[in-house]
Amino acid sequence: MTTKRIHGRAFVDGVVRDDVLVTISGTVISDVEVVAQRPPDADKVSGVIVPGFVDAHVHGGDGGDFTDGDADGIGRIVRLHARHGTTALAATTLSASPERLRSAVGAIAEFVKSPAPGAEICAIHFEGPYLSPNNAGAQDRASIREADLTEFAALLDSGPDLNWMMTVAPEVNGVRRLVEQYSDRVTFSIGHTAGDYSDAAAALSWGASHFTHLFNAMTGLHHREPGTVGAALASAHATAELIADGIHVHPAALRIASQAMRRRTVLVTDAMRACGLPDGTYKLYDYDVVVADGAARLTNGVLAGSVLTMDRAIQNMIELAGVPFEVVIPMATSIPARVIGVADRKGQIEKGFDADLVVLSTRFEVERVWARGRELTA
Repeated sequence: MTTKRIHGRAFVDGVVRDDVLVTISGTVISDVEVVAQRPPDADKVSGVIVPGFVDAHVHGGDGGDFTDGDADGIGRIVRLHARHGTTALAATTLSASPERLRSAVGAIAEFVKSPAPGAEICAIHFEGPYLSPNNAGAQDRASIREADLTEFAALLDSGPDLNWMMTVAPEVNGVRRLVEQYSDRVTFSIGHTAGDYSDAAAALSWGASHFTHLFNAMTGLHHREPGTVGAALASAHATAELIADGIHVHPAALRIASQAMRRRTVLVTDAMRACGLPDGTYKLYDYDVVVADGAARLTNGVLAGSVLTMDRAIQNMIELAGVPFEVVIPMATSIPARVIGVADRKGQIEKGFDADLVVLSTRFEVERVWARGRELTA
């Protein structure tokens, strides 16, 4: 078993500490201690060491999309996002036919058995198909349908060893029964909904516990009709995603959400296949998506996911939204690890946890990445 040690400033127990020595044994962190004098065999780190990032909502990158069900594409996705500090993720699918979703799950489950270097796939996040056609965003309306428990059971059976998330619209027929029956196995998230505050509050009472890309594709906050956004902000326990690209959500709204939902907001990328590629025209279903100036849009102007990476999301939360570093880092690490069900081994620099580590520069740029003890190269 290979042992290596790194020494420097590190985000440990919710604060940045000086002179932290992290020992990596194989794939796990075997020790974390404060040592003023760096041991001669330890690698000195000039930036700050943080836990590897956890992305609970990512569709693709480097030309690949998880819904494609293509092993080569999956490999490109996990490598791309790992280069930007993401060491664990929930592979996210779009609304599609039952056959296409089963194919995607099968390919993801097979990839997990023999993973390639890069971010670890720790869960599957179904973003649909049980959504509202009235708030579909860039999702294919022809693929959106009422909840089908038989279909969903078959999807779970096609990847039995994975953790599961699913975005649903609470007002869609069959969703209540689905959530009540499977909430012990699946993290249900409220999103792509035209429902009001009472619909979202009801879904929380059924067993939903998360909100998909807060503010986007849901009813907004009004002082006489709080909407789905209001249900998220008023909840005492639910978590919520934020796409911090400076396009999907205004920086002030990012700051408001992070303050109102302290320890309950998670940064996600919602990245699509064009992430990491030059501006141009790409495909989502059969639709053209034009990527320009950091935004991915259908030709009618509707946002179609993002080209965001987690390192940039962290930078934006700090520099655009003005949220303190110590508040932002858990939003990209320990909180999403809890959401996707891996908080016992991901999201913290702690003895016994996976050796997923990122070194950030003073400008919050990724300088080095270790994924399960292996340092990644560019």
